[in-house]
Amino acid sequence: MAHKIEILGNTSELGAGTRGSSLGLDALQVASLKYDRSFFLRNKIKSLKTVNNLLFKKVEMPYAKRLDGIAEMYGRIETKVSKTLEKGNFPFVIAGDHSSAGGTIAGIKKAYPNKRLGVIWVDAHADLHSPYTSPSGNVHGMPLATAIHEDNLECQNNEPENETKWHWNVMKGPNARVKPEDLVFIGLRSTEEPEDAIIERYNIPVFRVPEVREIGVAEVVAKSLAHLKDCDILYVSFDVDSMDPSVSEGTGTPVPGGFDEEEAKEILLALIEDPRLVCFEMVEINPLLDKKGNSMAEAAFRIMKPVHEKIEAKNS
Repeated sequence: MAHKIEILGNTSELGAGTRGSSLGLDALQVASLKYDRSFFLRNKIKSLKTVNNLLFKKVEMPYAKRLDGIAEMYGRIETKVSKTLEKGNFPFVIAGDHSSAGGTIAGIKKAYPNKRLGVIWVDAHADLHSPYTSPSGNVHGMPLATAIHEDNLECQNNEPENETKWHWNVMKGPNARVKPEDLVFIGLRSTEEPEDAIIERYNIPVFRVPEVREIGVAEVVAKSLAHLKDCDILYVSFDVDSMDPSVSEGTGTPVPGGFDEEEAKEILLALIEDPRLVCFEMVEINPLLDKKGNSMAEAAFRIMKPVHEKIEAKNS
């Protein structure tokens, strides 16, 4: 579908509860010096302007912190992704926190308004909260809810302010961009009850780490893609916290019991074989939380490079 990869750098970190994921792209570039010095010379990064300066301001919307800035970043990544696709190119997004991935999805849908989009979320978390349900107010736990246009009022715990509701409704758009049944989770192991309710309500497939190890990556990928057989196009989102903290704790919300580096790489390399893939995203590298130097970014680069090369070979 595409003929050239464009690396889009989105270093927004407004949606996380910890600071430092805006430095993830820099950490990846430092890692590249160890493994492939000219990688980012050959593959130029197109960087989005952020509004991370809002971090210095007091939080005004406790149930969806800094939602005004995140809504702005949604619009920016939506425009960048849609224009990349409309040129016939492949958006390879490297983002700070996961909050603006809903904007990536919006961009795919803007470029392909009549195509059915399937989403594979390789992540420890479901990211299905809304301002009505979030226990933390951190918007990196909400991008998929915007994509499926879900407030989840059945599980409401919060009463957001009108400004929050306004920005949230803008981010959701007029209609769902993804049908809930067109989601697949791989590596999920940290959810709250409101998210579990959505997964159960829509019967969304979840492949947890023990199951992946029991039946094998090839079988999990085959089942995931079979579930999405009616989708015209696919997007894969890879949160590095899908990996175990033993790989590195250099991510905002590490959860024990995750994949090792080789498992994560095997999963992604198998998923991107599908010819329907139109966009790939990697998120949540946080070198400030890394207790082993730059180990998370190094692991992420060792995964990213073969994924990038495989997509490049497919599209050349």
